[in-house]
Amino acid sequence: MKISINDRIYDLEVNPERPLLDVLRQDAGLTGAKYGCGEGNCGACTVLVDGEPTRSCITPVGSMVGRDVTTVEGLADGEELNSVQQAFVEESAFQCGYCTPGFVISATALLSRNTSPSTGDIKSALSGHICRCGAYVRIVKAVHKASDSPDNGASV
Repeated sequence: MKISINDRIYDLEVNPERPLLDVLRQDAGLTGAKYGCGEGNCGACTVLVDGEPTRSCITPVGSMVGRDVTTVEGLADGEELNSVQQAFVEESAFQCGYCTPGFVISATALLSRNTSPSTGDIKSALSGHICRCGAYVRIVKAVHKASDSPDNGASV
């Protein structure tokens, strides 16, 4: 099956029922999305599918044919981070970093829909994510910072 991941077509010979997360990590070599709970509850595995945050640990890879998948690796333009990634770095919006890719993906999706989100909008958009280190205040601050930047994370 052919799948578009980060604007690149991957021709994969895999069981269509395999979780997208496994295929991303093991077959495509894209390790940004993480395995957390395996049930779609923690957000560590979040990727964009046609611009919408999607839990890749519970999404069959076969359902991705004809769709566009974007991982955290696909947000940057070469070595240049997108505004959300850059704001997370500048605001130290992570500690261990395990949950960070999922938060960045969902924040990027939010800013593509709403370039000036309120704190409530941000908290709502990120409510399904778990940060075991408790960096929530810095995460919200980083999303606010990214919303004030020229590209607003809306390039995806």
